[in-house]
Amino acid sequence: MIVVAGESLIDLVPQQVGDPLPMLLPRLGGGPYNTAVALGRLGATVGFCSRVSTDGFGEALLAGLHRAGVGTSLVQRGPEPTTLAVASIGADGSAGYRFYVQGSADRLFELPPQLPDSVRALAFGTCSLVLEPGATAYEALLRREAGRGIFTLLDPNIRAGLIPDADAYRARFAGWLPYVSLLKLSEDDARWLGGVPEGPAAVVLTRGAAGLSVRTRGGLEVSVPATAVTVADTIGAGDTVNAALLHGLAARAALSANALAGLGAEGWHEVLHFASRAAAVTCSRTGAEPPYASELNG
Repeated sequence: MIVVAGESLIDLVPQQVGDPLPMLLPRLGGGPYNTAVALGRLGATVGFCSRVSTDGFGEALLAGLHRAGVGTSLVQRGPEPTTLAVASIGADGSAGYRFYVQGSADRLFELPPQLPDSVRALAFGTCSLVLEPGATAYEALLRREAGRGIFTLLDPNIRAGLIPDADAYRARFAGWLPYVSLLKLSEDDARWLGGVPEGPAAVVLTRGAAGLSVRTRGGLEVSVPATAVTVADTIGAGDTVNAALLHGLAARAALSANALAGLGAEGWHEVLHFASRAAAVTCSRTGAEPPYASELNG
């Protein structure tokens, strides 16, 4: 089983690009949530580990997980409101966000007991690693489970507006790297962090229309082009890449640092190409709507 740990929230997506006061459509979202849903749609055995509100939005988020076949036994519940993210869509489909997080349920996540022995990989990312007190609990989960040999993926998915002290966050991020098997960064993330770091067994860099690349600890570098698509928006594209990477690596029994090191150029090319195709489907429709396995067959 693959477990995705982190926030779920509601994206409020504008219906007309360029309108100064557009109608906003609520969509299920949050980087880790999208990753879990994408894994479920791809057919992976996946669970979600988070704290979700008992309000109407929280119930809708849980229903979305269930529809995608995502297990929710590791989900904590609370009466606090659901986090809201108001999206702004650029002319090229790129998305920016303003978050409403004060007192929301997901930031009150508490460290759970040791994860089941069936867990083979654990993924983290986005707001959950910034907002206290939950961030400390997620960090403790990362360190504990990596320490007992669980494969870990980290996608920091930097939201600078949520980070009050950039230098402190960068130092904290560096402290996570010894516990990370696979690091996924966008080019924007890498610039904000000051470059592509060393440490994890592999680092995947997403370059938007320029495609994806990987660099392994052993020095292997592989790149693939982006899959051509008419972009509706980019919401959830990076989260879909996370899911596709984990799903592709699991299919190759490569969810360990040693297996990752032995994957080779051909294997990485196949995994990255699969991730590119999956992300393209997500970009072709509004909101975070990752593909089903049937949409990627062939």
